[in-house]
Amino acid sequence: MAFFEAFTRKTFGHGVHAPEHKDLTRARPIRRFAFAPRLTVPLSQHIGSPAVPCVRPGQEVARGEPIALADGFLSLPIHAPVTGVVEAIRLMPSARGPKTEAIVIKTYAADNQQVLYGAPRTIDDLTPAELIRAIQDTGMAGLGGASFPTHAKLSVPNGYAIDTLVVNGCECEPYLTADHRVMLEHADELLAGIRIVLKATGAQRAVIGVEDNKLDALDAIRERLPADGSISVQAVRSKYPQGSEKLLIKVLLDREVPSGGFPYHIGVVVQNVSTLAELGALLPNGHGLIERVLTITGPGVNKPGNYRVPIGTPLRFVLDEVGFVGDAGRVLLGGPMMGTAIASLDVPITKAVSAIVVLPVQSSTERASKIYPCIRCGRCIAACPLRLNPSQLGLLAVKREYQVMQERFHLNDCFECGSCTYVCPAHIPLVQYMRIAKALNREQAA
Repeated sequence: MAFFEAFTRKTFGHGVHAPEHKDLTRARPIRRFAFAPRLTVPLSQHIGSPAVPCVRPGQEVARGEPIALADGFLSLPIHAPVTGVVEAIRLMPSARGPKTEAIVIKTYAADNQQVLYGAPRTIDDLTPAELIRAIQDTGMAGLGGASFPTHAKLSVPNGYAIDTLVVNGCECEPYLTADHRVMLEHADELLAGIRIVLKATGAQRAVIGVEDNKLDALDAIRERLPADGSISVQAVRSKYPQGSEKLLIKVLLDREVPSGGFPYHIGVVVQNVSTLAELGALLPNGHGLIERVLTITGPGVNKPGNYRVPIGTPLRFVLDEVGFVGDAGRVLLGGPMMGTAIASLDVPITKAVSAIVVLPVQSSTERASKIYPCIRCGRCIAACPLRLNPSQLGLLAVKREYQVMQERFHLNDCFECGSCTYVCPAHIPLVQYMRIAKALNREQAA
């Protein structure tokens, strides 16, 4: 019976079954990370306008105190991740490449680093509009990696009504287990965050999707579900990229987001479990987002695990604390499928960093880096979960036919999961071609 149930669990077509590599950290409870002597807090950690500093060099700040304010609706405030003194506000290295403005804080080493800043709120007393504003005040961005301001995602345009909240607990990326541990250890906060979003959006129900390689998390949630049936949890088959919001909506609700559309077009909003758990913990207490849970793992670290790390902690400090192995050649922020390889360790942890994965240098770097001509094997087409034609898109990208890619081959539907690159025997960096093409099209449109 158990085998039949597992076999019949829902999933989507295409995709890939990449090795999970989750055993390094899946059983390791969340631990609090050490405070670095100095933190670099970027003013732009989200999609939208950077925050505007409201402190000055030399000013003392308390942990949790606002140090930068939102610059308009599509922006987020920033809160002090430590008690200390502002050393500078200047351009600093970032994982995105160019330097970005950041607030540098020197940590008071003798302080107990308690969060004393905040004003408790009674959620039941707030209207949906007040809840949306309160969510913005927390500085919450999507912790699944997209870093889109949560309040903006919940602000549905006029003419659309939300009936269902889909909660993404899939965590389908190899190596990553932070969401798994959050569901196990913070299920109550997760359900509190779900209730907040249900009230803010007017949705009548929430459906939590959890991959069947983390059934212990599903059981932990199921034990706490309300009796009225407004929140349910469902196991789905483990496959990459099951956590994509469009695919998860299709699997859980059998609704399809139209090409070029958004989930609210079909009455749905999607949120990640870590985002909702943090929201459930922060908003009732009037606190801001100053730290996040992330997975630190890979063959290149001696102490892999899931850690609660202050925002702004230097990556070099993090790796020193977990025993960075010197011959490790690749450091990724995020998972190996959708994460970003960085060129410098002098960058800070931001709200968008869901994991640090340290991989060894490949034994055959020459072969891995050499790109061969497309042999038209069709593996990328068979892997693409949106049934695009990555091979054709790649050939057009080489010819710089970026507009043709967008107008005739649905380039903008690609969410850059990397499945096509993963299966390509010619080592063609198809997903990088897509990213470049979309970025150039956006620049031209602007």
